Amino acid sequence: MKKTTLFLLTVSAVSNAFAGGLLTNTNQNAAFTRNFAQEGKIDITSIYANPAGGAFLSNGWHLSLNNQSAFQERNIETTFPLFVRNVDEPTPTHNFNGKASAPTVPSITASFNKDKWSVSAHFAFSGGGGKCEFDEGLGSFEAAYAGIMEQMVPTMVAPAKYVGYSLNSFMKGKNYHFGLQLGATYKFTDNVSGYFGIRGIYATSNYNGAVEPTAVLNAGENTISQPLNNYGIALNCDQTGFGAAIILGADWKINDQWNVSAKYEGPTRLNLKNKSKISASPEVMEAAGSVLGQFEDGKHVREDIPALLALGVQYSPIEKVRIDASYHQFFDKVSTKYLDKQDYISHNTHEFILGAEYDICKLITISGSWETTRYGMDDEYMNDLSFNLTNNMIGAGVRIHATERFSIDLGYMYTFYNSRKVTTHYGPIEKTDVYDRKNQTFGIGVNLDL
Repeated sequence: MKKTTLFLLTVSAVSNAFAGGLLTNTNQNAAFTRNFAQEGKIDITSIYANPAGGAFLSNGWHLSLNNQSAFQERNIETTFPLFVRNVDEPTPTHNFNGKASAPTVPSITASFNKDKWSVSAHFAFSGGGGKCEFDEGLGSFEAAYAGIMEQMVPTMVAPAKYVGYSLNSFMKGKNYHFGLQLGATYKFTDNVSGYFGIRGIYATSNYNGAVEPTAVLNAGENTISQPLNNYGIALNCDQTGFGAAIILGADWKINDQWNVSAKYEGPTRLNLKNKSKISASPEVMEAAGSVLGQFEDGKHVREDIPALLALGVQYSPIEKVRIDASYHQFFDKVSTKYLDKQDYISHNTHEFILGAEYDICKLITISGSWETTRYGMDDEYMNDLSFNLTNNMIGAGVRIHATERFSIDLGYMYTFYNSRKVTTHYGPIEKTDVYDRKNQTFGIGVNLDL
């Protein structure tokens, strides 16, 4: 049985375990998991989504402490003719199943209000924060090696006959986008407020792994396995970078029934610098260049976080019921990425969100919501290292009002992904991947008015 373990963590691995754009986590607390439509709300837990709404909180300190746990399955069915040379699984179609987990994703929000002014801070993982593990490897690595060995090994081992190959590989990684948002809100009138803030992002990643190929040969009546050390890969890469974005917001509290808001986050320029050690032959570098190129020592890798426009509205038909709606647009097409991958995006990411809350009694509020995310990546953008799928998401939960100044949020959300078939080429050979995912997230938070 093939002993292949591949640990993969990419920039988007965890951000996509949550809600949001290609590199952005929009769910920043437990309140989101029970009601995705946060933009029209006025609450300490909505400071990230509607920072201008913080001006309408009561005077004094407000604090929210949260943790989320996300668990995702990634399933890739890869068809490549040369896979029949894999002596452990001699079929053209292989299934690569992975698990991504982020068991601890904390966040903290604080706000201080005094009359017309409010100052606030928010710290969370704006992206990243977990790992993705594929116990049977990935199709892109195996296809690259199957092609290399098919072309080069037969002439290297003559007069022995090349029968097939096996791989022993691993890759470990971690990625974190630490985000700190600071800003101030001012009430221009009793009903209208504006917000100005800035978010700093510190990105850090590490990738450490190796691939060791083995050729299986027929020499007369004997079948032998010959390690091909010259065609292996050894990688150890650290990536770090810092970026910042301006955030503007406005809120109009029309009356006790209606509230509307708007927020714009500018783009964050992230230029990740590599500090790497890579050992690989020129043939392997050429065959796997699109994968290994981003890890070259001293190289700067652009992975900008796109600008975001967020709109929200809340309507309360009766005192105990609130209906929420939000809209997000991520400006992916003008966000620079490694190898200019933004050129393979046909339209920006759009999200449409609906939510509702009902106060059952003085102690308990129940809520539920739905969100759809529509990505615009062309086939050329997709690969098994990092892929995004259009999806629908549902969430539900409760808020427990323990006292007038202390509440607890409990939420759960589940994502339904639309599977996607993508065809690419390794030279003249066609490779087909069918991508699919499953995702669920749990959230718990405590909120205090001091």
